[in-house]
Amino acid sequence: MTSAKKDNVEISVGGVTRQLTLVPVGQMGLVPLVEFLGDSQLTKAAAQAMLPLIPEGTEALLTVVTNALPLAHELSDLSGLPYEVARKKRRTYMQRPLIQEVPGLTLGVSETLWLDGPHAERLSGKKVLIVQDVIASGAMAAALARLVERSGGTVHGYLAAFKQGDTALPIIYLQELPKWVSPPA
Repeated sequence: MTSAKKDNVEISVGGVTRQLTLVPVGQMGLVPLVEFLGDSQLTKAAAQAMLPLIPEGTEALLTVVTNALPLAHELSDLSGLPYEVARKKRRTYMQRPLIQEVPGLTLGVSETLWLDGPHAERLSGKKVLIVQDVIASGAMAAALARLVERSGGTVHGYLAAFKQGDTALPIIYLQELPKWVSPPA
């Protein structure tokens, strides 16, 4: 359940309720900030609610650092599915990383994803579910899907705790957040 108020947006997932702070994002106005990092209660409730939404036949999960990571980890624990993580910076230990650009549609800033070669190999031949905290434009999800394909895996779906805005991707999600909220008068 989601409801917008003057200075925040309230969400409830699995009996856990949070007041999401509204933060300015470029020219979009204010958007509700979902924080899974450091909030194990919300993370566990969301993962528990997302568990039955995992498409049958899924063999692995792929997410991106940072905020979606605890959510994917919890989903992995609950489902028994392995997960891999794309990073937003190259690490010195990476071997033969796959590099994927992400256009900056939502925040107006483009990013680069790095998937370590051995991690990419573990996705090869697998049906992979893309897991995110919030999907807005779908640009990040599409970039993750491209990494799956380049790894030799097959995208088996897109799963998010929250959908915000419009995307052409066929995502499965728990709740919809307002696309933006006008600043208080």
